Amino acid sequence: MLAFHPQMFVRVEQLEGPRAPVPRPLDSGFSTDRLYRVLGIYNPSETSDAYFILPNDRGELWFICQRHLRFAGLHDTAAHHLPALEEVTGSAAD
Repeated sequence: MLAFHPQMFVRVEQLEGPRAPVPRPLDSGFSTDRLYRVLGIYNPSETSDAYFILPNDRGELWFICQRHLRFAGLHDTAAHHLPALEEVTGSAAD
């Protein structure tokens, strides 16, 4: 079982190269100028990777490998997307 904080947001930092995990988020409706709320996490038994369930900019849900993502903070908001600013107001860590 994987647990996560319901206010966790991540930012996309897509890995490149022939061994980069797919799907590649920047080719799948995500952008580098937004933060994305984590809706769930899945870890298939056949891999050591975890896949984060994220809503993209088109309202689709995607399973994105953790190697493409970076922690962006805990934010107390009902929004599923936030602007990727240096500091986002309303952070639970403040």
